[in-house]
Amino acid sequence: MHSSDTSKIRSSIQGNSLAAFSFILWGLMPLYYQYLPGADINEMLAFRILFSVPFMALVFLLLRRKIPSIQLVMSDKRSLALCGLATLIMCVSWYSFTWAITHGQVLAASLGFFINPLFAIGLGVIFLKDKLTAAQKSAVILGTAGIGYMVFSYGELPWLALSMGGFFALYGLCKKFIRFDSLTSVTVEALLLMPFAAFYITWLWITDQSVALGGELSELLLYMGTAPVTLLPLIFFALAISRTSLSMIGLMQYIEPSMHFLLAVLLFNEHFDEVKAVSFALIWTGLLLCSLEALPALKQRIFPQRRHS
Repeated sequence: MHSSDTSKIRSSIQGNSLAAFSFILWGLMPLYYQYLPGADINEMLAFRILFSVPFMALVFLLLRRKIPSIQLVMSDKRSLALCGLATLIMCVSWYSFTWAITHGQVLAASLGFFINPLFAIGLGVIFLKDKLTAAQKSAVILGTAGIGYMVFSYGELPWLALSMGGFFALYGLCKKFIRFDSLTSVTVEALLLMPFAAFYITWLWITDQSVALGGELSELLLYMGTAPVTLLPLIFFALAISRTSLSMIGLMQYIEPSMHFLLAVLLFNEHFDEVKAVSFALIWTGLLLCSLEALPALKQRIFPQRRHS
């Protein structure tokens, strides 16, 4: 085997490990938020945005020994505007996710990220002119059936799950058109909203409405900690993107909602009735079909044929 092949395999293994680690961190996130039951989500979002900026600056200094070039960022107005749109979309997804896991709705969070690939497939067809395979078409039909059965049985849409899955897929679509690298775009997104977050926190403090600033130090630290807790897996994910295939990442992304599901049922004792069982089963079946379809190409990617010198 040539040294270039060995290098590619080593890079792929590193990328797979980084991607798996990022999804495990995301999967464990409900354990952090259980210490903030009934939290003020608006204030928490503001703290998350505000402290994302110094945290990302530290990451840049550790990984690249310098911060992003302001001139380079400002010269690309289109990407800058898309970063603004992306961060607003991400706020909706993150708000829904945080509300769910701080209000005993971890199963809703799990469902949201299980149906996220179905939204992503739909957006790819509409905006990127992607062509669906037979398995992807089946997954969309089964996923729609699963959500439809839940609506029919409960008489209402699973708004939390749909908000998380739908807006996270829109966030991914926006990122497709941003020309900044992953770390830079995440930093720019936080910078754009930082003045609003700082103003909101200051207003809460002046009017004596702040939960974090008016409570115990431990609660304040937990609010501040939402920035690194949510950004660390995103950083590992960004590092993995350039080292492994999207098909592998697509398969491993189910680690996160699977962990959420197990935590909800086994640790947080959330109610898992027959309606949820049928809906989840339909969605899982569709995702399984997509995964099985991707396996041959994935196997070739991980275990390429040996070449003769």
